[in-house]
Amino acid sequence: MCGWYDMDFLKTNKILHRLDTMLDHAINGELTETAFDESKVSAIESKLHTYLMATGTQKHQIEEQKNHINELISDISHQTKTPLANMMLYTELLSECHTEDERLTYQQLLKQQSEKLNFLISTLVKTSRLENGIICPLPKPCNINFLLENMQEIFPTVQVSPCDILAIYDLKWTGEAVTNIVDNALKYGATKVTIKATAYQMFCRIDIKDNGMGISEEEISKIFTRFYRSEKVAEKEGIGLGLYLAREMITKQGGYIKVLSKENIGSTFSVFLPMDA
Repeated sequence: MCGWYDMDFLKTNKILHRLDTMLDHAINGELTETAFDESKVSAIESKLHTYLMATGTQKHQIEEQKNHINELISDISHQTKTPLANMMLYTELLSECHTEDERLTYQQLLKQQSEKLNFLISTLVKTSRLENGIICPLPKPCNINFLLENMQEIFPTVQVSPCDILAIYDLKWTGEAVTNIVDNALKYGATKVTIKATAYQMFCRIDIKDNGMGISEEEISKIFTRFYRSEKVAEKEGIGLGLYLAREMITKQGGYIKVLSKENIGSTFSVFLPMDA
């Protein structure tokens, strides 16, 4: 009789030890995938394991969101220092000006800085919402020609080749991504930009080609990084988020962007979007 009792006790103690170890691993963030058999006890272990894994995932997601918020606050603090300082300076100078021309000059400078500040904050907020899934593109079958026509309206000087290709994409957010790419080209010296779409079996490729200053080979891997700006364009207006946002918008639709570029010759940004099956 005592032998059966000892065996039950040892078995129960072993189960409790396994459950205790599982809880310890969950608390320390070390819970890993585990195989269970089909027994009743193992089924309980499996359910507990699934629950703890889900809880750990939620905790990780909350921590990621917290880090994104902290990064956003840090980015806003860092990026807004210059326009805020300029606004304070121009406000002070405005109060001391003696002529109408001086007053109008400082008013215009104040307006420029306030517009820059507004654009900066709205872009940072959009970046954060996109990263956290608050803004989520909704791709659906749509003719690429709608996108090309929109680009022609926004940039009348850009040469667009009409097409009849059906792809899976979000017209609004893909349009914003392509707009960022074209705007970058024009801002940094391009006098000619062409947009052409080509259909493949799996993807539709949209080539945005320019004759601008080009990008060095070592910089191509950096241009999609948040806040990256080449030293060659340091004097130009910009915050280094346009291409980063473009890539995020396309990636979230199951697409991707490739770049071919030569310095002093120009660049081709190729946006790949899934084709309609």
